[in-house]
Amino acid sequence: MTTIEANAAHIFADARQMGEAAIERMAVGDFRDAAEKAWCATLRATEALVLVRSGQEPGTSTMAGRRLRSLSLHDRSLGDIARTYSHRQGVLHGECFYHDYYDPEEIAFLVGETADYIRDAESLAGA
Repeated sequence: MTTIEANAAHIFADARQMGEAAIERMAVGDFRDAAEKAWCATLRATEALVLVRSGQEPGTSTMAGRRLRSLSLHDRSLGDIARTYSHRQGVLHGECFYHDYYDPEEIAFLVGETADYIRDAESLAGA
């Protein structure tokens, strides 16, 4: 296993842990914390995907999004996940966490889909 693969595996493990924490927070009705943990899981999975595909860790959520979109221009298989990343950033992180504006059903749905997002990112990374 290369250093990049080992680092990506560690980041994916962190993403799964944060996704599980988001589910736990949803179970007690803490929508804002659940949303932020789901966003963190999304970001970490994306960082690992970008690391594997580009050889570089993005460093920030903005760079993760930019690099993912750039990669998707050359590989159409990344288009859906790039769009999903942006949507999750806007809803989970921006609207819910920062502005305390959210639809409980939408947040529950997005938190519930976090594990799928992580699996998709792992699959696209070849993990």
